[in-house]
Amino acid sequence: MSVPSPILDAIKFDANGLVPAIAQQHDTGEVLMMAWMNRDAVTETLATGRVCYWSRSRAKLWRKGESSNQIQKLMDLRIDCDGDTLLVLVDQEGVACHTGRRNCFYTAVRDGALAIIAPVEKDPDELYRK
Repeated sequence: MSVPSPILDAIKFDANGLVPAIAQQHDTGEVLMMAWMNRDAVTETLATGRVCYWSRSRAKLWRKGESSNQIQKLMDLRIDCDGDTLLVLVDQEGVACHTGRRNCFYTAVRDGALAIIAPVEKDPDELYRK
């Protein structure tokens, strides 16, 4: 898999070789999740059109949906003005969050308290066949 050097050179990876990546549904603008990418994840994502992240907890590439079938197809990849954050416009199949919700931003601060604002759409045990 080869990605032109100017693309990777435009991204400012941190001291750990990572860059934050915000996944957004391409047609609605819904913010789905935030994850991390390294050079290999960016390269694979651009080469295959299927979004790949870096799992810090597992210390390996994480191909979104590899265990849940809730994949993200790449529609566009954008680099912010400082080069230190990516916006990954995706076509999300199913839910994006491991909790079974459409997106990972389901907890809001309302009137000084936490409020769950999105329902579970898919039982996580079904997603991950536990």
